[in-house]
Amino acid sequence: MYKQTKFFLSLLCLSSIVLTVSCTTTKSDNISQTQSPSSTTEVAQANPCASKNPCAGKLTSVGGPLAKELQGKPVLVDVFATWCAGCKNIAPTLSQLKQEYSGKVNFVVLDVSDKAKVKETEAMAEKLGLSKFLEANKSKTSTVAIVDPSTGNILTMFKNNPNKADYTKILDTAISQN
Repeated sequence: MYKQTKFFLSLLCLSSIVLTVSCTTTKSDNISQTQSPSSTTEVAQANPCASKNPCAGKLTSVGGPLAKELQGKPVLVDVFATWCAGCKNIAPTLSQLKQEYSGKVNFVVLDVSDKAKVKETEAMAEKLGLSKFLEANKSKTSTVAIVDPSTGNILTMFKNNPNKADYTKILDTAISQN
C-alpha cells in the first residue's frame, strides 16, 4: 500500500511540474527585465513544488501596485470564510504569523463568508488594489497569497497550507529585499 501511495504522489508531483513548466513559459513574459534573476517572484514561479505547493496560483499579479497604505511591507492576503474547514485549519498558522511579523508585514483578510461580507470585501479590495485578485479567488477559500505591494506581483500562493515554514521563507526573503 505504501508503494502505491508513494507512486501516486510522485505521479501527482510530476504532473504538476509539467503543468508548472508549461505555465511558467507564459508567466516569464510578465516578469520585468529589470528584476534580478534571484528575485522571489521568479523563484516562486519557477518551482512552486519547492514550497510543497504544486497548485501555486495561475494568477501572477493582482493587476498593479497596491494602495499607498500597503506600501513598504509584503502583503499577506487571506481568502477567508467562517464556514470553511481549510480556513479553520490554517487559522493557527496565520495567527502565529501575525504575531511574529507584526509591523513587518501587512495582513489583509478578504472575508467571503456570505453575500453581505462579499459586498464589504469587494469595496475594501477595490480600495486596496486587490479587486482582480478577489475576483479570481473569492470562491477559493483558504487561499493565502503573499504579494509585493510595489509591483502587485504575487510572490507565492498557498491553498490550505498550515506549514508556517513555507510562509516564513517567502516573507523573510521579501522583507530582506525591501
